[in-house]
Amino acid sequence: MRICGGVKVVLLSGGLLAAERAHADDPMVLLDRDGLIVRAHLQAGVNVVAERNLFWDYADTFAPSAGFNSNANWLEGYVKPSLSFTQDLGGLAAYGKVSAVASGTLGIDAYDTGNTGRITLEEGYLGLRSNEPSSPSYDISLGPREFKAGTGMLLANGGSSGFERGALKLGPRKAWEAAAIGRFGFDDFTGTAFYLDANERSDTDTNTQIVGADFRYQPDDTTFAGATLGHVLASSAPYPKAAPGGVGAPSVLPDARDGLNFVNLYGRTNPFGESLDGFFVAGDFAYEQNDRIDMQAWAARVQIGYTFTEYSWAPTLTYSYQTFSGDDPATAKLERFDPLFYEGSPSAWATGSKSSMVFINSNVNAHQISLRVTPTQRDTFTLRYAYISANELRSPIQFGQATRVENANGVPNPIAGVTAKHLSDDVFLEYNRVLNPNTYLTAGFSVSFPGPGADSVVNASSAPVWTGGFVNVVVDF
Repeated sequence: MRICGGVKVVLLSGGLLAAERAHADDPMVLLDRDGLIVRAHLQAGVNVVAERNLFWDYADTFAPSAGFNSNANWLEGYVKPSLSFTQDLGGLAAYGKVSAVASGTLGIDAYDTGNTGRITLEEGYLGLRSNEPSSPSYDISLGPREFKAGTGMLLANGGSSGFERGALKLGPRKAWEAAAIGRFGFDDFTGTAFYLDANERSDTDTNTQIVGADFRYQPDDTTFAGATLGHVLASSAPYPKAAPGGVGAPSVLPDARDGLNFVNLYGRTNPFGESLDGFFVAGDFAYEQNDRIDMQAWAARVQIGYTFTEYSWAPTLTYSYQTFSGDDPATAKLERFDPLFYEGSPSAWATGSKSSMVFINSNVNAHQISLRVTPTQRDTFTLRYAYISANELRSPIQFGQATRVENANGVPNPIAGVTAKHLSDDVFLEYNRVLNPNTYLTAGFSVSFPGPGADSVVNASSAPVWTGGFVNVVVDF
C-alpha cells in the first residue's frame, strides 16, 4: 500500500517555442539550446510509521516461536534522482529519461525486515513521438519506465519495494524492468500496444512477461471508456488451489500464471451532464482464462460519486463496491482471480487500508465509502471506510493463507481460508498538505476491526484491533 502524498507530474508537449517558455524559469533545466532540453529531476521522501497488533496478532497463533513483534516502529526513506532530455526534430521529438532509486528502512517494519536498503535502476528509456498538437499522433518508447493500463486494476505497479529494498510503505518503485510501448492517437481515441516485465525483487522474481493492447476513448478529462487485453508469455508464478470441499491444505500449481489471458473493460462518465455537475459513475470488469490449468476468474468494481461544489470545502462523497473471485472448493475448475500488478494505493485498488496488507485482490470483496473535504487549496482531509468479506469460504485468500486444523464432530481436519465471510472493517483518516509547489506532507491513522472471518483464522472469539499511523514528507522537483 502506498501512503505517500500526491506527486505532481507535468507532461510537456508541443513545439519548441512552447517548451522554451515552459522551461524559461525552471532551475532544474540544465540545457536549453537548439531544440535540445536537458532537465534534472529529484524526488525524495521520508516516512515515520507506527503499528500496533500487526495482522491482528496472527503471528502468535501461526508462528509463536518466531519472535515476531506485533508492535513495530520504523523510519523509511528514498531518493530518486533523474535526468531527462527532449530533442526537437521538427515534426518529431526524441526523448528519454534515466533514473535510480536509493531506498532504505531503519528499524523493523511490518514484514519483520529492516535496517536495510538497496539502490536500483528505475527508468532508462528512449522514445520518439510526434511533436504536433494535431491528430494523428504517435509515441513509441523502449526501456524501463512507468506504465498503467486503464484504471490500474491489473497493470500499474511495475516495481517492488519493501523487504531487502526498504521503503515498504512509501513504495517508490513503479517502473517496469523492461517495457516496449507504442501509442497511436486520433482525435479522442488512443491505442497502445505494450510488452512488460516487472521489476520484482530477486528472491521472488517470477519472470512474468506480458504483451497486450489498450484501447481508450476519452472526449474530456473526466469521461473515458476503454478495454485492455493481455497475454502472459511466460511466468513461474504459482497459484494456490482450494482442497476439494475445502477440507485439507490447498495444493500449489507451479508456473500457473504462464499462458494467462485477460481482458479488462473500464469507463467513467456523468450521465446527467451539466444538470448534475460533479456527479460521476465508473465501472470496471475483468475476466481471466487459462485453458492450460482449467482456469476462469473474474473481478468487477462499480463507483458512484458526487462533488458538492456549491458548498464550502467542496466535499466529495464516493461509494464503491469491488469484488474478486475466489476458488470454489466444490469445483475442479480454478476460479481464483490473479490481480497481477494492480495499483494498491487506498485511492486506487486497495481493498481496505490495513487489510490490504493481508488480503490481495483475490477471493475478497468490499463496500467502500470515502469522504474528501478541502478546507483550503492546500489542505485535504479524506475519511475512508471499508467493509471487507470473502467470496469463497475454506478457500485461499492470501497465497496459502491460514492453513490450520479445525475440529468437526471431534475429527481434526486441515483447512485454509476462513469459515465466516465478514473479514474486517477498516477506517482510515488521511490528511494532505501542500507545503509548497514541490513539497507535500501526508499524515494518516487507520484502524482495522477484525470480523468473524478474521477471528475464525485464529479460532478466537475476538482477535485484537489493529491500529497504525504515519507521517511522511515527499519532495518532487
